[in-house]
Amino acid sequence: MKVPAIRVHQTGGPEVLRLEDVEVGDPGPGQLRIRQSAIGVNFIDTYFRTGLYQHPLPFTAGQEGAGVVEAVGEGVQDIRVGDRVAYAGGPIGAYAAERLFPADKVVLLPDWIDDQTAVSLLLKGMTAEYLLHRTYAVQKGDWILVHAAAGATGGLLCQWANFLGAHVIGSVGSAGKVPVAEANGAEKIVLTDDADWPKKVRDFTDGAGVRVVYDGVGAATFDGSLECLQTRGLMVSFGNASGAVPPLAISRLTDRGSLFLTRPTLRDHTATRKDLTESAAALFDVVHRGVVKPTIAKIFPLADAADAHRAIESRAVTGSVILVP
Repeated sequence: MKVPAIRVHQTGGPEVLRLEDVEVGDPGPGQLRIRQSAIGVNFIDTYFRTGLYQHPLPFTAGQEGAGVVEAVGEGVQDIRVGDRVAYAGGPIGAYAAERLFPADKVVLLPDWIDDQTAVSLLLKGMTAEYLLHRTYAVQKGDWILVHAAAGATGGLLCQWANFLGAHVIGSVGSAGKVPVAEANGAEKIVLTDDADWPKKVRDFTDGAGVRVVYDGVGAATFDGSLECLQTRGLMVSFGNASGAVPPLAISRLTDRGSLFLTRPTLRDHTATRKDLTESAAALFDVVHRGVVKPTIAKIFPLADAADAHRAIESRAVTGSVILVP
């Protein structure tokens, strides 16, 4: 059976995303065939499209989707035809009306959440879960810095960290995003187009600096982020929205006060079935209780995937972008 999908035959700009018909066969052992109703668009998708993250060509783009199980492969025990499921992370291939996917990498969706809401938050929300609970366990009273506090992932980080009792400093790229960051729970705001933003972060903390920086922006904010950290603070670089961080001399971590640096990924924090289901359960819990409130910024038809990429790369959206087959 052939279905529409977005294929990449060469790396480059959004224009390389091409709508084509692809063959989707029967699921093999341990696989599901999923009829998708909603597809998440994430910055990591642009990294594969541009070649920053390498993948054999051609490929179908995307890492997040939700829909209904149409067929179940041999050996799958706990998922049935008709179940509503979602996934976030590899293998890539989400930008399609239907696809095959490993059964042990999906989560069952609660009845109270719709598919579009699920894909607006699963990848970003599980990212926030591991960053706040496992990369560094945020404690009540901690001063932390969250970059892109008006964005989809940054907004979830701010909301959840605020619930944990942290003092959240949020960064935004323009004055127009300040109200969004405040609504997300940022106690203090800095504008990263102001050259003095690292000093302002330290001023907010009476000169001490923050305990941890969550930076999904990358090259544009990395150096300033190091300046914001307290002695033995943790720099968490988890994305490259402004470009990859250049190599650095590790002596810079010593110069700034015995700093710690990590570059975590969702893949490594959901590598086992137990890790995946526990992360998703923690996320669904805070969403159901209203602690975390996902926002869908724009919805595009699957055929307009290139426009969806342009939207997120413009950094003008203040919520999630999704595709509908």
